[in-house]
Amino acid sequence: MAPKRKLQIKFILVIVLAVFAGLVSYPRAAARAHFLYDTLNKLKINLGLDLQGGIHLEYKADVSQINSNQAADAMQAVQDVIERRVNAFGVAEPVIYTTRSGTEQRLVVELAGVKDIEEAKSLIKETPFLEFKEEGGEADEAQQIPQDVLDDMNAQAKVKAEDILKRALAGEDFAQLAKDNSEDPGSKDNGGEYDFQKKGTFVPEYEAVIFDKGLGDGQIFPELAETNFGWHIIKRIEVRGEGENQEFKSAHILIAKKTQPEPQMNFASTGLTGKNLKTAEVAFQNQGLSEPQVSLKFDDEGAKLFAEITKRNIGKRVAIYLDNMVISAPTVQAEITNGEAVITGDFSIEEAKDLVKRLNEGALPVPITLISQQSVEASLGQASLETSLKAGAVGLALVIVFMIFYYRFLGLIASFTLLIYTGLMISLFKFSAFSPWQITLTLSGIAGFILSIGMAVDANILIFERTKEEIRNGRHAMAAIDEGFKRAWTSIRDSNVSSIITALILTEMGTGFVKGFAVTLILGVLVSMFTAVVITRTILRFVAGEWINEKLWMIGAKK
Repeated sequence: MAPKRKLQIKFILVIVLAVFAGLVSYPRAAARAHFLYDTLNKLKINLGLDLQGGIHLEYKADVSQINSNQAADAMQAVQDVIERRVNAFGVAEPVIYTTRSGTEQRLVVELAGVKDIEEAKSLIKETPFLEFKEEGGEADEAQQIPQDVLDDMNAQAKVKAEDILKRALAGEDFAQLAKDNSEDPGSKDNGGEYDFQKKGTFVPEYEAVIFDKGLGDGQIFPELAETNFGWHIIKRIEVRGEGENQEFKSAHILIAKKTQPEPQMNFASTGLTGKNLKTAEVAFQNQGLSEPQVSLKFDDEGAKLFAEITKRNIGKRVAIYLDNMVISAPTVQAEITNGEAVITGDFSIEEAKDLVKRLNEGALPVPITLISQQSVEASLGQASLETSLKAGAVGLALVIVFMIFYYRFLGLIASFTLLIYTGLMISLFKFSAFSPWQITLTLSGIAGFILSIGMAVDANILIFERTKEEIRNGRHAMAAIDEGFKRAWTSIRDSNVSSIITALILTEMGTGFVKGFAVTLILGVLVSMFTAVVITRTILRFVAGEWINEKLWMIGAKK
């Protein structure tokens, strides 16, 4: 391909890139093209705490109980746990890092856009303490309910169930009646409804109503169904399939039977706690009313402990404590060697999901204490952003004026390239939200951006000064421009590489704001090298020609 043709293609690509960067950074330019405008307007820059407001929390970690050579690993584990909790909370671009203050280890959490500081604090500090205990003493006497009182309580419960059945048959909203009255935590929140279950899942008395009483889809059984759980008002919704594959969807309202409280057993610690937990998930029982339960899987150490605990407690109960409260105390039927356990209780589906979420978020390896908190109002952040943008715009304008005044035609080309550079940087900030390397723009990041603008111009100044020197030595203008780029490249490369090395050190050793400055500076330096060396050179070679050798005053040089 001819050199002239190559140059034309490069110039067209530069113009396309400039238009693209301009539209991404300033979508209003495409306001008439509605679809394009709507698409581009969805791209947003992630703003940090100091620009959009939010919460700054600082914690002191107590590492006194662990070896000094393990402190760094423990703090990294704390950071990882807090990050999982914050991510589950749905905070966009949280900034979480560890630091030292003298001999103290500290954790800093910055949540941009979060307004409720108390909710954020509870989310971060809340650690569900899960512990397994075995029978370790005599049972405490439980306070028994007199039998006549218990019978009276159940009689009243049955009367209540009969009244609700009458209201349901009279046409009242079944779902609302279930939400207001049902005592089945597994279905109450869903208006009493269970999704399709295989035949044989529920107790026989319940399924007899569905299959054997001539009840049609959408109908309510006109009598109470009594089971060990209590009295049920049952609504058949749909039955499908045949034989063993038969499934049914139903809804019910349960008024539970009252029973004597069980004797309270004293339990002793086993050493198996939430730190041994690998995963937790919601599951459902294979029988009964299919109440939700929480299935646990332990790590290797936990599985070994659990096997030992179940082996020595066959026929006895092992209590599961959450935050020092017994939530389940099943009797061990056999040794369990697969490292799995189940927490049962009066959970609703939402309660079971919430418990699973809390357990999976993990326990902190070391305790942390809040020592500082700060709330930044969104209005203050907005004011900081506007001030920073004005400062950047003024700085950019002054640089353009200087370049055009001192370097004239070359300065005009450099100013156009500088605008492309600015558009590219803003575009990269926006597109970073869709990449693994998301950039959160802070005040320090804006400072790094503005500094990189100066560095972008600095590269052009080196090139132009070298060009003018070549012209003064008698070279043709176009040859001098090419020589200026070649000769100045080594200086540009070395200075920018040294800046990148320094910024990389800052990202490794600096704290949050310093890292924000360093990351933005690295990106700015890389883009400035591209725009100064590639884009400026392409535009100059395309626009300039033999004519410029006769008008050297436009460059500000003399032979």
